[in-house]
Amino acid sequence: MPRRFHAPVVLPADPGCSVLRSAVVDVDDVGRIVFVGPETMAPPFDGEVVRLGGILLPGLVNTHAHSPMTLLRGMGGDLPLLRWLREIIWPTEAKLKPADVRAGMLLGSVEMLRRGVTTSAEMYFEGEQVVDAVLTTGGRALVAPPVIELPGMDWRSSLRSIERWIDTDGLRFGPAERIELSYGPHSAYMLNTDGLRATAESAAARGALVQIHVAEAANEDLEQREQHGSVPKLLDSLGMFAGRTLAAHSVHLSDEDIALFAARGVGMAHCPGSNAKLASGIARIKDLRAAGVAIGLGTDGPASNDDLDLWEEVQLTAMLARLANADSTVLTAADVFLMATRGGAEALGRPDLGALEPGRWADLVHVDLDDPAFAAGLDVPDEQLLSNLVWAAGSRRVRDVWVGGEEVVAEGESTRVDRAEIQASATETAARLRA
Repeated sequence: MPRRFHAPVVLPADPGCSVLRSAVVDVDDVGRIVFVGPETMAPPFDGEVVRLGGILLPGLVNTHAHSPMTLLRGMGGDLPLLRWLREIIWPTEAKLKPADVRAGMLLGSVEMLRRGVTTSAEMYFEGEQVVDAVLTTGGRALVAPPVIELPGMDWRSSLRSIERWIDTDGLRFGPAERIELSYGPHSAYMLNTDGLRATAESAAARGALVQIHVAEAANEDLEQREQHGSVPKLLDSLGMFAGRTLAAHSVHLSDEDIALFAARGVGMAHCPGSNAKLASGIARIKDLRAAGVAIGLGTDGPASNDDLDLWEEVQLTAMLARLANADSTVLTAADVFLMATRGGAEALGRPDLGALEPGRWADLVHVDLDDPAFAAGLDVPDEQLLSNLVWAAGSRRVRDVWVGGEEVVAEGESTRVDRAEIQASATETAARLRA
């Protein structure tokens, strides 16, 4: 049924990062928002009224993740990126069964929802299992089966499989369009130019998003950079930037690369935690923002971060940008809050997510105040309230979460699945993988 959500503070994640006091969010019976604003300006309403304490905000958008890797958490955690992939991750992933991927994604999806992350962009094998897990928990995901060159894997077969899936089920499906299918060419160093070009053409023909790792580590794509000038230049020459593209990491970019991203409308998934842990570098966020590039935040996989708490990326984004530029004003609390919400939706090309506005899906997060972070209360200046939420509280006080108007987390726990059972299943699977 239609519902009206009332809270002392509503953060709609509009471009100005407004703080609405004593406000409401009206949701229709389909799960879309129809009104957001102060209660005194709300239209007459005939439906259930949900009165909340604390803060109501949009669900966070994780723009880059490999969430089934919850099963691999902590493995090879002190190795550099390429050794970590080649010596630890890829050999272990070769042992995964389809049911294992589902178990890992169930755990990852629950972990994100409990922290207020309602949408994730997932690049992983066994896409059907990833989709099933997300629909089971009630989350939302953009699922990109990988197109990659590895022993025993044929990129042409992978590409045809994605095409058949989209042509059969459509680009978006599930309750409240919870699933969007996309393409996952791993990177320019893990897929040849023929494969990259074919993937770009196939995705553009279907209006689908391409998720791809770009310029993550300084030593990963030396051959490509030597031959083409840069990875973005190579991808652009193959038509990869002609459609919807999300470039994950994008740490090692030149001024020309940044201008190219801006000119082509390429979205970026900034993963500061993973980039720092793997010593990949600090992305040029100040310059990317100045150029007008749409930037969202990502956790990357839980084996390289090592969690799926996007609030930590919010804090790291601001801190590392301030350090890199020796400027404590380069990113404010409001700036990084918007990057985790509205900015993530923009980077993914999803104007129906990431903010509390009429027409968008009602992906809502309720944060209560029972924490020292909010000891000053809500009757503080807007800037201080946002600062306390971003810098002090983070995900600790996320209590309730709705996706498409449906409550999927209540009082901090999933309403859809038994977390203890999911964790036990993941424990059993992880032990088998280590054997």
